[in-house]
Amino acid sequence: MKILVTGALGHIGSQLIKKLNENCSISHIVMLDNLSTQRYTSLFNLPDNVGYTFVEEDVRKADLDACLNGVDVVVHLAAMTDAAGSADKPEKVHQNNFDSTKRIADACFTKQIPLIFPSSTSVYGSQSELVDEKCADLQPQSPYAESKINEEKYLNSLFQKGLRGVICRLGTIYGTSAGMRFHTAVNKFAWQAVMGKPLTVWKTALHQKRPYLELNDCCDAIAHIIKNKLFDGETYNIVSNNFTVQDVVDEIKACIADLKIILVDHKIMNQLSYEVAPDKFVKTGFKFKGRLSAGVQDTINLLKNSNG
Repeated sequence: MKILVTGALGHIGSQLIKKLNENCSISHIVMLDNLSTQRYTSLFNLPDNVGYTFVEEDVRKADLDACLNGVDVVVHLAAMTDAAGSADKPEKVHQNNFDSTKRIADACFTKQIPLIFPSSTSVYGSQSELVDEKCADLQPQSPYAESKINEEKYLNSLFQKGLRGVICRLGTIYGTSAGMRFHTAVNKFAWQAVMGKPLTVWKTALHQKRPYLELNDCCDAIAHIIKNKLFDGETYNIVSNNFTVQDVVDEIKACIADLKIILVDHKIMNQLSYEVAPDKFVKTGFKFKGRLSAGVQDTINLLKNSNG
């Protein structure tokens, strides 16, 4: 198969392009990325058993006819993904994320190419109990989450018209990759701890639960969808575990004992604790294997010599 991955050099994409052929028979991967975050290192040491083509371009401007030539499946990862950082720029987030998704989805619909769309469990927002894909009372707390809901609605309208694809609501990513970022909880806390900085925790968040997704679980889930042609127009929660911030802090403390915590305010910190069930995806035959302890240890090991 030939696969197109947009946002291919990011935290998820940089791992996916290296792992995808482990579980699928992939002959070629087209990597589309605008390099806005300058993750050139994501292109280093790519496996030699797969053909690669890198296209440095924005999804909204790229020649999609050329990019999609001979492609069997599209994985659309390109997006502004910093939910907390999106609070002050809702219009920019919507313009970038929705417009990119609409353009790639329209092209896939026209060419009848299946589309894998990573949404986010952040669309659930404040929930008082365990939620699954049937939850209709979505309460997004950030422009990023609002954009994901709008993108989902647009894709569902195309699914009804015949587009083959799937929506994956991903938990917060943790785990190491060549293009990893450090704005999400586990990675951010690991960075702060190794650098000898206090962990900055939202005042209301320490004992709140959130859904998390180990990076290799994420990549394996995408491979599972491709291998089993799970392009049924459904929405699936892709979640390895549900943890509190305290759980994350405890795992970091197991590696770095001398931790300090500062409680801080943030515009979107009024979310309640919520847990997300991945049972629907598990029933397709997938098994989540990610462990928070291993993800924290791997991240700290990468950084352990960075602060003397």
